[in-house]
Order: sequence, then C-alpha cells, then structure tokens
Amino acid sequence: MSPLTEREVRSSFVNASRGEVSRMRLPDLDEVEWDTLDFLGWSDPRTPQQAQLVTTTDEGSVGVALRRHQLGGGRARMCSLCMTTHPGSGVTLLVAARAGKAGRDGNTVGLDICADLRCSAYVRGLVPLPVMSRVPETLPVEDKVARLRLNLDAFLRRVQR
Repeated sequence: MSPLTEREVRSSFVNASRGEVSRMRLPDLDEVEWDTLDFLGWSDPRTPQQAQLVTTTDEGSVGVALRRHQLGGGRARMCSLCMTTHPGSGVTLLVAARAGKAGRDGNTVGLDICADLRCSAYVRGLVPLPVMSRVPETLPVEDKVARLRLNLDAFLRRVQR
C-alpha cells in the first residue's frame, strides 16, 4: 500500500459524515510500515467499539467507518478477509453503514474480521498465528495477499452499493 497523508485518509471515508471524520483519532502515519499493508486498520482506545479501515484501490483511497459488535466469546472463528482462525474474541463482527442514502436509512454490511485488524501481518507471516491456526496453509504468500485483496474489495463494493 502506498503511504497516505492525513488529508488523504480523512477524505477517503465513504460512509461517515465530515463531523465524524474530523473527530476520528488517526494513528501516527509516520510510524506506519506502509509496504507491509493491504489496508490501514485501527481503533482509538477511547472509543473501542469503533474501528476504521482505509485502503487504496484503482479508483483512489477508500475509507470505511466500522462499529464492533461483540458476539459470544469462547468459540473459534475465522476472519473473512485473511482466513486466519482465532480463538475466543480474536475475530469480531465489524459492521459498516452503507454509503449514501442507504446508510442514512440504516442499512449496514457486516463482516467477521481479525479484532486487531492485523490481517496483512498474518498473511505475510510478520506476526505469529494464533494457536488455533497451527495447521500450515499451503498457499504462497503472494496468493494469500491476493485473496485478502479480493475479499477486501468485495466488502468495499458491498459498502459502496
């Protein structure tokens, strides 16, 4: 992923008002290792039920504001983006309002995603897999990254419809 400026990140959100975007606390963009990311995902510790995801597409940067919905813990679940299986609360349901009028009318799209939003690091082997995921996947890293991008693009299309 190419580095983004604060202005590019803030202007990328398709499902949040200008006021919501201006109140978002962004991570330190100078500290981000952009070349290892397929998307920049974060949440502010002061608002743990909210999360944000920004990525670049052929059409430019796309940002999505998300809300966490905790499901019953204890059960292992798989991330729908990177296909990493986590125990307990390692995967959470993240819900995005649809862009435009549909979102203002209350329509949403949800997806089970790694709670720490580190999908890019899991597919590249940059962080250890959760204990549940010790069965090695046979796909090469490039194919895992491509699958992650396809899954992410499909989610973003659903939000933007």
